[in-house]
Amino acid sequence: MKKSGFGGAKTKTGLVFESRVELKKLLAALAGYKVVGDIVYFQNEKVAEFYGKNKLYKNLLEPRNIDYLSIISKKLLPDEAILILSGKTLFIIEIKFQEVAGSVDEKLQSCDFKKKQYSRLLSPLGISVQYVYILNDWFRKQEYRDVLNYVEAVGCRYFFHELPLSFLGLPQPKG
Repeated sequence: MKKSGFGGAKTKTGLVFESRVELKKLLAALAGYKVVGDIVYFQNEKVAEFYGKNKLYKNLLEPRNIDYLSIISKKLLPDEAILILSGKTLFIIEIKFQEVAGSVDEKLQSCDFKKKQYSRLLSPLGISVQYVYILNDWFRKQEYRDVLNYVEAVGCRYFFHELPLSFLGLPQPKG
């Protein structure tokens, strides 16, 4: 099990999640970054676009005449989705902060299926998909070792509290 991404103050190399917070707000707070609507700028250069929930369909697929039902049978609604323009990669980011045992245990095991569905959906646009979880310390428990190993074995990723900018392929603020 990885030990990356501890909570704390905002860092220059990553976005720190201390609770369920919007990725837009975290990015906008970093030096050099500006978020206008769903567009992310770094030093006045457009670097990313947000497509969370239904915006993935309404703002990305529909304008390009892609009917999701001709590709997948059910609409998937990501917590957060950010398209990094330089790498043409859509990062599906699911934030799972747990304080008691519950259904989220099984949800972690669905990443392989969801990543494959998103990949099928976005392949006509030449966009690759990365599926990542942001987890709190609840998931550091030994009982999650197998599930976290599975998440990585199927090509998904997870971090504790922090999402590194380098993982996303976003520029790092200087200073």
